[in-house]
Amino acid sequence: MSRVLASALAMLLVSSASAQGSAPLADPTRPPAVGPAAEVVVPEGPLLQSVLISPTRRMAVISGKAVALGARFGNATVESINAGTVVLKYANRKETLHLIPGMDKRERRVAAAAHAGPAAWEKGNPR
Repeated sequence: MSRVLASALAMLLVSSASAQGSAPLADPTRPPAVGPAAEVVVPEGPLLQSVLISPTRRMAVISGKAVALGARFGNATVESINAGTVVLKYANRKETLHLIPGMDKRERRVAAAAHAGPAAWEKGNPR
């Protein structure tokens, strides 16, 4: 009886494995299929693409054009360049461009203990 049960179980496992092998496996790294019905959203107006901040200069790439702080971009002047934003000043308004839309980057305040110097840091952290 146990021999019949074991052979039936083996047949069930073999048939199950062959049924799974016939279906193609989905590649999880493959990008989703995009058909002609998919809409591509193109933002209107200037698009901030990159920011370069160094001790000697501040530059940004806006809609494919590299501009420096104080330079002209179309009808606007580049008023400020920060880590994630650029402010364009027009004649009657200002426009803030964000490197990552929907994200507002703020500077973090560091505790006074962090500014005490390496000697204070080493006291609490022996090597």
